[in-house]
Amino acid sequence: MRPSEFFSHETAAAIWGAPLPVGRTPHGVDVAVCGEQHVPRAVGVRGHRVPSAAASITEVEGLRVASPASTWAMLGAWSVTDLVALGDYFCRVWRVGHGRPDPGRPPLTTVESLGEALKASRRIGAARLREALGLIRCDAWSPRETACRLRLVAHGLPEPELNMDVFDRFQFLGCVDLAYPQHKLGIEYHGALHHATYAEDVERIARFRADDWTMLEVTNILFRDGDRLERRAEAALRSRGWRP
Repeated sequence: MRPSEFFSHETAAAIWGAPLPVGRTPHGVDVAVCGEQHVPRAVGVRGHRVPSAAASITEVEGLRVASPASTWAMLGAWSVTDLVALGDYFCRVWRVGHGRPDPGRPPLTTVESLGEALKASRRIGAARLREALGLIRCDAWSPRETACRLRLVAHGLPEPELNMDVFDRFQFLGCVDLAYPQHKLGIEYHGALHHATYAEDVERIARFRADDWTMLEVTNILFRDGDRLERRAEAALRSRGWRP
């Protein structure tokens, strides 16, 4: 790469370890330049020219890469859900908690920085970016959890607490992906890695149920089955006394 070039767009997101849209296959490496520099042209390269104000550039293991905030603002062609998941990843605050890895690790960026990057230049998909910005949270741990949260809220349900540590009078019960503590309803997403922690998850959910929590377990089958997830969550909330 020339000194004026840097990784951008989806390639930058991948370098930062961020979640890409499900099922998306990258078509080439995204390489950008600022201003009037020559746009990169090579086999397997998607070249971009961006205004100087639109890109903050940093280094990751010796690679010149668009900053997290600039990367997010470059991806306005994505859906709102995918933009929120990306923002959630970049803005996650690694808080201290029971058995939690990496406590105190700083977030890669902040919601405020995302907003500044959005306003720094004209952006493709600016309306989607603005909508997504208001939905980003700092305590979401996976893109599927983000998607579940957004679907529940879009269905008219209250926004759940995220990754909430729950204790009874005597012990730590566990951390719940999505929680409505006033109604003692927890929602757990079981992804592809669930089998690795299956026994622990069974015991943890049993502790919640013993403490009179209703636990809604979400699998890929339920997640993909129309609005059944939303209807099941609404029924569980109503059974616990919630009313719109």
